[in-house]
Amino acid sequence: MRPAFGGIDFGTSNSTVGVVRDGQPRLVPLEDGQVTLPSAVFFNFEDNRTCFGRDAIANYTDSVEGRLMRSLKSVLGSSLAHEKTRIKSRSIGFMEIVGMFLGHLRKRLEADAGGTVETVVLGRPVQFVDDDAEADAKAQDELESAALAQGFKHIAFQFEPIAAALDYERKVTREELALIIDMGGGTSDFSVVRVSPQRARSPDRKDDILASRGIHIGGTDFDRLLSIAHVMPQLGYLSPTKDGKRNLPASYFIDLATWQRINLVYTAKAMTHLRQIRYEAQLPDLVDRFIRIVEHRYGHALAALVEKAKIELTGQASAEVAVKLPGADFSAEITRAGLEATIAKDIERITATVGETIRNAQVKPSDITAVFLTGGSTAIPLARREILSMVPRASVIEGDMFGSVGLGLALDAERKFG
Repeated sequence: MRPAFGGIDFGTSNSTVGVVRDGQPRLVPLEDGQVTLPSAVFFNFEDNRTCFGRDAIANYTDSVEGRLMRSLKSVLGSSLAHEKTRIKSRSIGFMEIVGMFLGHLRKRLEADAGGTVETVVLGRPVQFVDDDAEADAKAQDELESAALAQGFKHIAFQFEPIAAALDYERKVTREELALIIDMGGGTSDFSVVRVSPQRARSPDRKDDILASRGIHIGGTDFDRLLSIAHVMPQLGYLSPTKDGKRNLPASYFIDLATWQRINLVYTAKAMTHLRQIRYEAQLPDLVDRFIRIVEHRYGHALAALVEKAKIELTGQASAEVAVKLPGADFSAEITRAGLEATIAKDIERITATVGETIRNAQVKPSDITAVFLTGGSTAIPLARREILSMVPRASVIEGDMFGSVGLGLALDAERKFG
């Protein structure tokens, strides 16, 4: 009989589910044979369906009437966790929507297992909330409550970089002192871990985990910064009022640039404020573009264009964000240099956290023999370059960019519950 447990990596941008079969970890197909599922929920107002993953995004991009929710993990531990959003005639809490997504992952896990699954290891960042132990504990409690509400009865947690280390350890042939780099959509997490074929057989690995640190910076933060710096000025951000005494209020521009806050600009109250802002603007045509984007519910599509440009800049010198809407027809070019200048301060904070992790492990950078990279944001050239320069003697191992954590969580579930 197949074991009735698994590991769930509920990610800011993408999620995976891992299981162990015949002694080996693998990822469960979640959508049309794909093992990754975009962490997206779409409430279809036309047929009252709730869609997940690529199906959710496809409904949204096909202009189906409804409401798209993305980056749900980012609400954990924040004030948004206890707020609600309007879905047709009712209001639904953000944590209820997180639960819906976890419930969908559980259904896929049970379909693979061929029966009920009530036991799971959930991945979590080293810090949901930076330097706030109370908010961090609250975020884990919120995630646990959402999972319990979906039928899981036995829940354990594991740090995501530790899960990645467990996946990496399957491939090592000798003892390594490894720096695990896991840079995802919402957080960047780091661990220094001793790994070896012999240590992998030990049921208790606490002494092998020398240090773990994390920071609440990830790919969606880079998307937000890029949008604010290069796209929002095309919509009136930082432009002056008619009297030239001040700039237009920034809050709505920042909301439109932030994945988990986009829906906040779709309210009647926000539209009233935007029309007032347009009246006060020295450049009302720019604010008209903003209003057209809101009217067309184009905010998530715009964020996706910025994200696409960021990804393109990992391999080319420039990329374009082009919007073609009635009343909002414009483009913004972003260069690799522009990306790096925009995110430089966040990368400095990330590398400072890497340095702190190594110091907390009480080892020297030259002692690190391997760097294991996982998470989509490790592909950003500036981040990669700055981190690897800190441990120049280490070999670089590329993990499954989106799957290593899920595989490691499955191995941890096997160790805890198998």
